[in-house]
Amino acid sequence: MFRSLTLRLAALSALWVALGLLVAGWLLLGIASDQVLRGFDARVLGLLDRVAGAAARGPDGRPRLERPVTEPDLEQPFAGAYWQITGPTGGRAASRSLWDAHLPDFEEASGPSPRLRNVAGPRDEPLRLGERAVVPPDGGPPLLVQAAMARGGVDGEVRRLRWLIGLGFGLLGLGLVAGTVLQVVLGLRPLRQAQQAVAELRAGEREDLASLAAPSEIAPLLEEIDALLRQNRATVERARAHLGNLAHALKTPLAVQRAALDAAPPDLAALRGEAQAMERLVQHHLRRARAAALSGAPGPGALPLAIGEDIARALRRLPGNEALAIEVEGDARARVSVDPQDLAEMLGNLMENACQWARRRVTLRIGREAGMVTAAVGDDGPGLHGDEREQVLARGIRLDEAAPGSGLGLAIVRDLVELHGGGLALEAAPSGGLRARLRLPAR
Repeated sequence: MFRSLTLRLAALSALWVALGLLVAGWLLLGIASDQVLRGFDARVLGLLDRVAGAAARGPDGRPRLERPVTEPDLEQPFAGAYWQITGPTGGRAASRSLWDAHLPDFEEASGPSPRLRNVAGPRDEPLRLGERAVVPPDGGPPLLVQAAMARGGVDGEVRRLRWLIGLGFGLLGLGLVAGTVLQVVLGLRPLRQAQQAVAELRAGEREDLASLAAPSEIAPLLEEIDALLRQNRATVERARAHLGNLAHALKTPLAVQRAALDAAPPDLAALRGEAQAMERLVQHHLRRARAAALSGAPGPGALPLAIGEDIARALRRLPGNEALAIEVEGDARARVSVDPQDLAEMLGNLMENACQWARRRVTLRIGREAGMVTAAVGDDGPGLHGDEREQVLARGIRLDEAAPGSGLGLAIVRDLVELHGGGLALEAAPSGGLRARLRLPAR
Protein backbone atom coordinates (compact mmCIF):
# COMPACT_ATOMS: atom_id res chain seq x y z
CA MET A 1 0.00 0.00 0.00
CA PHE A 2 1.02 3.66 -0.17
CA ARG A 3 3.89 4.49 2.16
CA SER A 4 3.22 8.20 1.74
CA LEU A 5 0.76 9.59 4.26
CA THR A 6 -0.23 12.30 1.78
CA LEU A 7 -1.04 9.79 -0.96
CA ARG A 8 -2.87 7.56 1.49
CA LEU A 9 -5.08 10.35 2.83
CA ALA A 10 -5.65 11.76 -0.67
CA ALA A 11 -6.62 8.36 -2.07
CA LEU A 12 -8.97 7.57 0.80
CA SER A 13 -10.55 11.03 0.60
CA ALA A 14 -10.96 10.75 -3.18
CA LEU A 15 -12.53 7.30 -2.82
CA TRP A 16 -14.94 8.54 -0.16
CA VAL A 17 -15.93 11.57 -2.26
CA ALA A 18 -16.39 9.39 -5.35
CA LEU A 19 -18.60 6.92 -3.49
CA GLY A 20 -20.65 9.73 -1.96
CA LEU A 21 -21.16 11.45 -5.31
CA LEU A 22 -22.00 8.14 -6.98
CA VAL A 23 -24.71 7.37 -4.44
CA ALA A 24 -26.03 10.95 -4.52
CA GLY A 25 -26.04 11.00 -8.33
CA TRP A 26 -27.81 7.66 -8.50
CA LEU A 27 -30.50 8.86 -6.09
CA LEU A 28 -30.90 12.19 -7.86
CA LEU A 29 -31.07 10.55 -11.26
CA GLY A 30 -33.66 8.07 -10.02
CA ILE A 31 -35.79 10.86 -8.53
CA ALA A 32 -35.52 13.05 -11.65
CA SER A 33 -36.21 10.19 -14.05
CA ASP A 34 -39.19 9.11 -11.95
CA GLN A 35 -40.60 12.65 -12.04
CA VAL A 36 -40.23 12.81 -15.83
CA LEU A 37 -41.90 9.44 -16.29
CA ARG A 38 -44.66 10.32 -13.85
CA GLY A 39 -45.33 13.49 -15.81
CA PHE A 40 -45.50 11.51 -19.05
CA ASP A 41 -47.83 8.94 -17.46
CA ALA A 42 -50.03 11.80 -16.33
CA ARG A 43 -50.31 12.99 -19.97
CA VAL A 44 -51.24 9.47 -21.11
CA LEU A 45 -53.85 9.14 -18.37
CA GLY A 46 -55.18 12.59 -19.19
CA LEU A 47 -55.70 11.55 -22.82
CA LEU A 48 -57.28 8.28 -21.63
CA ASP A 49 -59.73 10.16 -19.36
CA ARG A 50 -60.80 12.47 -22.18
CA VAL A 51 -61.38 9.57 -24.55
CA ALA A 52 -63.21 7.62 -21.84
CA GLY A 53 -65.41 10.62 -21.06
CA ALA A 54 -66.46 10.92 -24.72
CA ALA A 55 -66.85 7.18 -25.38
CA ALA A 56 -70.38 6.01 -26.27
CA ARG A 57 -72.27 3.37 -28.24
CA GLY A 58 -73.86 4.41 -31.53
CA PRO A 59 -77.32 3.43 -32.81
CA ASP A 60 -75.75 0.56 -34.64
CA GLY A 61 -74.12 -0.70 -31.43
CA ARG A 62 -70.63 0.22 -32.56
CA PRO A 63 -68.40 2.31 -30.27
CA ARG A 64 -67.86 6.00 -31.11
CA LEU A 65 -67.02 9.40 -29.59
CA GLU A 66 -69.86 11.69 -28.66
CA ARG A 67 -67.56 14.70 -28.89
CA PRO A 68 -64.13 15.19 -30.43
CA VAL A 69 -60.94 14.88 -28.40
CA THR A 70 -58.61 17.74 -29.24
CA GLU A 71 -55.00 16.65 -29.63
CA PRO A 72 -52.96 17.70 -32.69
CA ASP A 73 -51.11 14.40 -32.92
CA LEU A 74 -54.40 12.49 -33.07
CA GLU A 75 -55.17 13.91 -36.52
CA GLN A 76 -51.86 13.09 -38.23
CA PRO A 77 -51.16 9.48 -39.26
CA PHE A 78 -48.69 7.80 -36.95
CA ALA A 79 -47.96 11.10 -35.20
CA GLY A 80 -47.36 9.43 -31.86
CA ALA A 81 -50.73 9.87 -30.06
CA TYR A 82 -53.50 7.32 -30.45
CA TRP A 83 -56.82 6.24 -29.02
CA GLN A 84 -58.97 3.22 -29.61
CA ILE A 85 -62.38 2.05 -28.31
CA THR A 86 -63.31 -1.61 -28.56
CA GLY A 87 -66.87 -2.87 -28.16
CA PRO A 88 -67.95 -6.15 -26.64
CA THR A 89 -68.62 -7.64 -30.07
CA GLY A 90 -65.22 -6.64 -31.45
CA GLY A 91 -66.18 -3.39 -33.17
CA ARG A 92 -63.59 -0.62 -32.99
CA ALA A 93 -63.38 3.14 -33.18
CA ALA A 94 -59.91 4.67 -33.47
CA SER A 95 -58.15 7.97 -33.97
CA ARG A 96 -57.08 9.04 -37.46
CA SER A 97 -53.45 8.79 -36.31
CA LEU A 98 -53.79 4.98 -36.27
CA TRP A 99 -54.75 5.03 -39.93
CA ASP A 100 -55.29 1.36 -40.79
CA ALA A 101 -53.46 -0.06 -37.75
CA HIS A 102 -54.76 -0.75 -34.28
CA LEU A 103 -53.45 -0.86 -30.75
CA PRO A 104 -52.62 -4.17 -29.01
CA ASP A 105 -55.56 -6.07 -27.62
CA PHE A 106 -56.32 -6.16 -23.96
CA GLU A 107 -54.31 -8.86 -22.23
CA GLU A 108 -57.11 -9.40 -19.78
CA ALA A 109 -60.37 -7.76 -18.84
CA SER A 110 -59.61 -4.37 -17.31
CA GLY A 111 -61.46 -3.08 -14.27
CA PRO A 112 -62.67 0.48 -13.76
CA SER A 113 -59.19 1.69 -12.71
CA PRO A 114 -56.75 2.60 -15.50
CA ARG A 115 -53.74 0.45 -16.22
CA LEU A 116 -50.47 1.52 -17.83
CA ARG A 117 -48.02 -0.66 -19.73
CA ASN A 118 -45.33 -0.41 -22.40
CA VAL A 119 -46.18 -1.78 -25.85
CA ALA A 120 -44.95 -1.60 -29.45
CA GLY A 121 -46.74 0.90 -31.74
CA PRO A 122 -47.92 0.69 -35.33
CA ARG A 123 -44.36 1.20 -36.55
CA ASP A 124 -42.80 -0.79 -33.72
CA GLU A 125 -42.01 2.43 -31.87
CA PRO A 126 -42.22 2.20 -28.05
CA LEU A 127 -45.57 3.39 -26.68
CA ARG A 128 -46.95 4.04 -23.24
CA LEU A 129 -50.44 2.57 -23.26
CA GLY A 130 -53.24 3.38 -20.83
CA GLU A 131 -56.46 1.38 -20.82
CA ARG A 132 -59.62 0.99 -18.82
CA ALA A 133 -63.20 -0.34 -19.10
CA VAL A 134 -65.96 2.29 -19.34
CA VAL A 135 -69.70 1.77 -19.03
CA PRO A 136 -71.45 3.93 -21.69
CA PRO A 137 -74.25 6.35 -20.70
CA ASP A 138 -76.93 4.08 -22.11
CA GLY A 139 -75.72 1.15 -20.00
CA GLY A 140 -74.95 -2.22 -21.40
CA PRO A 141 -71.63 -4.04 -21.61
CA PRO A 142 -68.55 -1.93 -20.92
CA LEU A 143 -66.41 -0.45 -23.63
CA LEU A 144 -62.65 -1.02 -23.55
CA VAL A 145 -60.90 2.34 -23.97
CA GLN A 146 -57.19 2.66 -24.82
CA ALA A 147 -54.94 5.70 -25.23
CA ALA A 148 -51.26 5.64 -26.10
CA MET A 149 -48.42 8.10 -26.63
CA ALA A 150 -44.97 7.50 -28.11
CA ARG A 151 -42.14 7.16 -25.54
CA GLY A 152 -39.36 8.34 -27.82
CA GLY A 153 -39.40 11.93 -26.61
CA VAL A 154 -39.51 11.09 -22.92
CA ASP A 155 -36.83 8.41 -23.26
CA GLY A 156 -34.58 10.94 -24.96
CA GLU A 157 -35.31 13.43 -22.22
CA VAL A 158 -34.34 10.85 -19.58
CA ARG A 159 -31.12 10.06 -21.46
CA ARG A 160 -30.28 13.75 -21.71
CA LEU A 161 -31.05 14.19 -18.02
CA ARG A 162 -28.74 11.30 -17.15
CA TRP A 163 -25.96 12.79 -19.26
CA LEU A 164 -26.35 16.22 -17.67
CA ILE A 165 -26.46 14.82 -14.13
CA GLY A 166 -23.47 12.56 -14.83
CA LEU A 167 -21.48 15.43 -16.32
CA GLY A 168 -22.39 17.76 -13.48
CA PHE A 169 -21.54 15.26 -10.77
CA GLY A 170 -18.35 14.27 -12.61
CA LEU A 171 -17.15 17.88 -12.69
CA LEU A 172 -18.24 18.34 -9.10
CA GLY A 173 -16.37 15.17 -8.11
CA LEU A 174 -13.20 16.31 -9.87
CA GLY A 175 -13.43 19.65 -8.07
CA LEU A 176 -14.03 18.02 -4.70
CA VAL A 177 -11.22 15.51 -5.18
CA ALA A 178 -8.82 18.26 -6.25
CA GLY A 179 -9.87 20.36 -3.27
CA THR A 180 -9.48 17.40 -0.92
CA VAL A 181 -6.01 16.58 -2.26
CA LEU A 182 -5.02 20.24 -1.93
CA GLN A 183 -6.37 20.31 1.62
CA VAL A 184 -4.41 17.17 2.53
CA VAL A 185 -1.21 18.51 0.98
CA LEU A 186 -1.55 21.86 2.75
CA GLY A 187 -2.65 20.20 6.00
CA LEU A 188 0.44 17.96 6.08
CA ARG A 189 2.79 20.78 5.17
CA PRO A 190 3.76 21.37 8.84
CA LEU A 191 5.02 17.78 9.00
CA ARG A 192 7.29 18.39 6.03
CA GLN A 193 8.48 21.61 7.66
CA ALA A 194 9.18 19.72 10.88
CA GLN A 195 11.13 17.11 8.90
CA GLN A 196 13.23 19.86 7.32
CA ALA A 197 13.79 21.47 10.73
CA VAL A 198 14.97 18.15 12.21
CA ALA A 199 17.36 17.73 9.27
CA GLU A 200 18.71 21.24 9.92
CA LEU A 201 19.04 20.39 13.59
CA ARG A 202 21.06 17.29 12.78
CA ALA A 203 23.25 19.29 10.38
CA GLY A 204 23.97 21.86 13.09
CA GLU A 205 22.11 24.68 11.34
CA ARG A 206 19.52 24.96 14.11
CA GLU A 207 19.79 24.85 17.90
CA ASP A 208 16.28 23.58 18.69
CA LEU A 209 12.76 23.24 17.31
CA ALA A 210 11.10 25.75 19.62
CA SER A 211 11.28 28.52 17.02
CA LEU A 212 9.30 26.46 14.50
CA ALA A 213 5.69 27.70 14.25
CA ALA A 214 3.96 24.34 14.46
CA PRO A 215 0.23 23.61 14.86
CA SER A 216 -1.00 22.34 18.20
CA GLU A 217 -1.27 18.75 16.91
CA ILE A 218 2.49 18.32 16.36
CA ALA A 219 3.82 20.97 18.77
CA PRO A 220 3.98 18.43 21.68
CA LEU A 221 6.03 16.09 19.47
CA LEU A 222 8.53 18.85 18.72
CA GLU A 223 8.68 19.76 22.40
CA GLU A 224 9.48 16.13 23.27
CA ILE A 225 12.23 16.11 20.64
CA ASP A 226 13.69 19.29 22.15
CA ALA A 227 13.51 17.73 25.63
CA LEU A 228 15.28 14.61 24.34
CA LEU A 229 18.00 16.77 22.79
CA ARG A 230 18.46 18.70 26.02
CA GLN A 231 18.69 15.45 27.96
CA ASN A 232 21.30 14.06 25.56
CA ARG A 233 23.33 17.27 25.72
CA ALA A 234 23.19 17.21 29.52
CA THR A 235 24.30 13.57 29.53
CA VAL A 236 27.26 14.36 27.29
CA GLU A 237 28.20 17.36 29.42
CA ARG A 238 28.03 15.26 32.59
CA ALA A 239 30.20 12.60 31.01
CA ARG A 240 32.76 15.24 30.00
CA ALA A 241 32.69 16.72 33.48
CA HIS A 242 33.28 13.32 35.09
CA LEU A 243 36.17 12.62 32.75
CA GLY A 244 37.67 16.00 33.63
CA ASN A 245 37.20 15.36 37.34
CA LEU A 246 38.76 11.94 37.05
CA ALA A 247 41.74 13.29 35.14
CA HIS A 248 42.21 16.06 37.68
CA ALA A 249 41.88 13.66 40.62
CA LEU A 250 44.47 11.27 39.15
CA LYS A 251 47.15 13.93 38.72
CA THR A 252 48.21 13.94 42.36
CA PRO A 253 48.40 10.12 42.82
CA LEU A 254 50.35 9.84 39.57
CA ALA A 255 52.81 12.52 40.73
CA VAL A 256 53.25 10.71 44.06
CA GLN A 257 53.82 7.42 42.26
CA ARG A 258 56.39 9.02 39.99
CA ALA A 259 58.23 10.44 43.00
CA ALA A 260 58.08 7.07 44.77
CA LEU A 261 59.53 5.35 41.70
CA ASP A 262 62.32 7.92 41.41
CA ALA A 263 63.34 7.34 45.04
CA ALA A 264 66.22 5.01 45.72
CA PRO A 265 65.08 2.45 46.63
CA PRO A 266 61.45 2.83 45.34
CA ASP A 267 58.84 3.33 48.07
CA LEU A 268 56.60 0.28 47.44
CA ALA A 269 54.24 1.04 50.33
CA ALA A 270 53.52 4.48 48.94
CA LEU A 271 53.00 2.97 45.48
CA ARG A 272 50.50 0.45 46.81
CA GLY A 273 48.60 3.14 48.74
CA GLU A 274 48.36 5.46 45.75
CA ALA A 275 47.33 2.58 43.47
CA GLN A 276 44.50 1.74 45.85
CA ALA A 277 43.49 5.40 46.02
CA MET A 278 43.50 5.60 42.22
CA GLU A 279 41.39 2.45 41.97
CA ARG A 280 38.83 3.89 44.38
CA LEU A 281 38.73 7.16 42.44
CA VAL A 282 38.26 5.37 39.13
CA GLN A 283 35.46 3.18 40.51
CA HIS A 284 33.78 6.20 42.09
CA HIS A 285 33.82 8.28 38.91
CA LEU A 286 32.76 5.34 36.76
CA ARG A 287 29.71 4.84 38.98
CA ARG A 288 28.89 8.54 38.86
CA ALA A 289 29.28 8.69 35.08
CA ARG A 290 27.09 5.63 34.62
CA ALA A 291 24.41 6.99 36.95
CA ALA A 292 24.51 10.37 35.24
CA ALA A 293 24.04 8.75 31.85
CA LEU A 294 21.05 6.73 33.06
CA SER A 295 19.45 9.37 35.27
CA GLY A 296 17.22 10.84 32.56
CA ALA A 297 16.64 7.73 30.49
CA PRO A 298 13.33 5.87 30.80
CA GLY A 299 13.36 2.30 31.98
CA PRO A 300 11.34 -0.30 33.86
CA GLY A 301 12.55 1.01 37.22
CA ALA A 302 13.43 -1.09 40.22
CA LEU A 303 11.68 -2.64 43.24
CA PRO A 304 13.50 -1.53 46.42
CA LEU A 305 12.04 -4.26 48.61
CA ALA A 306 13.17 -7.08 46.32
CA ILE A 307 16.66 -5.61 45.93
CA GLY A 308 16.90 -5.01 49.68
CA GLU A 309 16.03 -8.64 50.40
CA ASP A 310 18.77 -9.82 48.02
CA ILE A 311 21.32 -7.57 49.74
CA ALA A 312 20.17 -8.71 53.19
CA ARG A 313 20.68 -12.37 52.24
CA ALA A 314 24.20 -11.59 51.05
CA LEU A 315 25.07 -9.59 54.20
CA ARG A 316 23.84 -12.35 56.53
CA ARG A 317 26.46 -14.70 55.04
CA LEU A 318 29.38 -12.34 55.63
CA PRO A 319 31.75 -13.09 58.54
CA GLY A 320 30.98 -10.97 61.59
CA ASN A 321 27.25 -10.57 60.76
CA GLU A 322 26.12 -13.91 62.17
CA ALA A 323 24.69 -12.30 65.31
CA LEU A 324 22.90 -9.49 63.49
CA ALA A 325 19.18 -9.56 62.77
CA ILE A 326 18.81 -7.94 59.34
CA GLU A 327 15.11 -7.20 58.68
CA VAL A 328 13.57 -6.01 55.40
CA GLU A 329 9.90 -5.00 55.23
CA GLY A 330 7.51 -2.56 53.57
CA ASP A 331 5.62 -2.02 50.32
CA ALA A 332 6.55 -4.78 47.88
CA ARG A 333 4.89 -3.00 44.93
CA ALA A 334 6.74 0.29 45.36
CA ARG A 335 8.84 0.98 42.26
CA VAL A 336 11.40 3.74 41.72
CA SER A 337 12.65 5.42 38.53
CA VAL A 338 16.21 4.24 39.13
CA ASP A 339 18.40 1.71 37.38
CA PRO A 340 18.42 -1.53 39.46
CA GLN A 341 22.24 -1.55 39.67
CA ASP A 342 22.29 2.02 40.97
CA LEU A 343 19.64 1.21 43.55
CA ALA A 344 21.59 -1.87 44.62
CA GLU A 345 24.72 0.32 44.96
CA MET A 346 22.88 2.81 47.19
CA LEU A 347 21.09 0.28 49.40
CA GLY A 348 24.18 -1.93 49.58
CA ASN A 349 26.37 0.90 50.84
CA LEU A 350 23.80 2.00 53.43
CA MET A 351 23.07 -1.51 54.70
CA GLU A 352 26.75 -2.48 54.79
CA ASN A 353 27.53 0.69 56.75
CA ALA A 354 24.65 -0.11 59.17
CA CYS A 355 25.96 -3.66 59.70
CA GLN A 356 29.41 -2.24 60.48
CA TRP A 357 28.06 -0.11 63.37
CA ALA A 358 25.02 -2.11 64.54
CA ARG A 359 25.04 -4.12 67.77
CA ARG A 360 22.21 -6.58 67.17
CA ARG A 361 19.74 -5.28 64.58
CA VAL A 362 19.63 -3.64 61.11
CA THR A 363 16.33 -2.69 59.45
CA LEU A 364 15.25 -1.64 55.96
CA ARG A 365 11.72 -0.26 55.58
CA ILE A 366 10.18 0.67 52.21
CA GLY A 367 7.28 3.11 52.02
CA ARG A 368 5.67 5.82 49.91
CA GLU A 369 4.98 9.48 50.47
CA ALA A 370 3.87 12.28 48.09
CA GLY A 371 4.94 10.66 44.83
CA MET A 372 8.23 9.44 46.29
CA VAL A 373 9.44 6.08 47.57
CA THR A 374 11.33 6.05 50.85
CA ALA A 375 13.93 3.50 51.90
CA ALA A 376 14.98 3.88 55.56
CA VAL A 377 18.05 1.91 56.72
CA GLY A 378 18.47 1.95 60.52
CA ASP A 379 20.73 0.33 63.11
CA ASP A 380 20.96 0.16 66.88
CA GLY A 381 24.57 1.35 67.01
CA PRO A 382 26.03 4.42 68.72
CA GLY A 383 24.56 6.84 66.20
CA LEU A 384 25.82 10.31 65.25
CA HIS A 385 25.23 13.84 66.46
CA GLY A 386 23.88 16.58 64.18
CA ASP A 387 27.25 17.98 63.06
CA GLU A 388 28.69 14.52 62.53
CA ARG A 389 25.79 13.57 60.22
CA GLU A 390 26.71 16.43 57.89
CA GLN A 391 30.41 15.61 58.00
CA VAL A 392 30.11 11.95 57.02
CA LEU A 393 28.29 12.89 53.80
CA ALA A 394 31.41 14.67 52.55
CA ARG A 395 33.63 12.64 50.22
CA GLY A 396 36.47 10.82 52.01
CA ILE A 397 35.41 11.84 55.54
CA ARG A 398 35.51 9.03 58.12
CA LEU A 399 34.82 9.59 61.79
CA ASP A 400 36.56 6.35 62.72
CA GLU A 401 39.92 6.09 60.98
CA ALA A 402 40.49 2.70 62.51
CA ALA A 403 37.64 1.18 60.58
CA PRO A 404 38.35 -0.17 57.11
CA GLY A 405 37.10 1.72 54.10
CA SER A 406 37.78 4.79 51.98
CA GLY A 407 35.09 7.18 53.22
CA LEU A 408 33.45 7.25 49.77
CA GLY A 409 30.39 5.05 50.54
CA LEU A 410 27.96 7.69 51.79
CA ALA A 411 29.28 10.22 49.27
CA ILE A 412 28.58 7.80 46.44
CA VAL A 413 25.06 7.23 47.75
CA ARG A 414 24.47 10.97 48.02
CA ASP A 415 25.75 11.58 44.47
CA LEU A 416 23.66 8.77 43.00
CA VAL A 417 20.44 9.78 44.72
CA GLU A 418 20.85 13.42 43.70
CA LEU A 419 21.45 12.43 40.07
CA HIS A 420 18.14 10.58 40.15
CA GLY A 421 16.23 13.52 41.59
CA GLY A 422 16.01 12.24 45.16
CA GLY A 423 17.58 12.99 48.50
CA LEU A 424 19.50 11.42 51.36
CA ALA A 425 19.06 12.41 55.01
CA LEU A 426 20.70 11.05 58.17
CA GLU A 427 18.65 11.08 61.36
CA ALA A 428 18.41 9.42 64.73
CA ALA A 429 16.87 5.96 64.68
CA PRO A 430 14.16 4.99 67.20
CA SER A 431 16.55 2.30 68.52
CA GLY A 432 19.14 4.99 69.32
CA GLY A 433 21.42 4.39 66.35
CA LEU A 434 21.59 6.06 62.95
CA ARG A 435 18.91 5.95 60.28
CA ALA A 436 19.65 6.85 56.63
CA ARG A 437 16.50 7.81 54.73
CA LEU A 438 16.52 7.65 50.91
CA ARG A 439 13.81 9.45 48.91
CA LEU A 440 13.57 8.48 45.24
CA PRO A 441 10.98 9.35 42.55
CA ALA A 442 8.27 6.72 42.27
CA ARG A 443 7.84 4.97 38.94
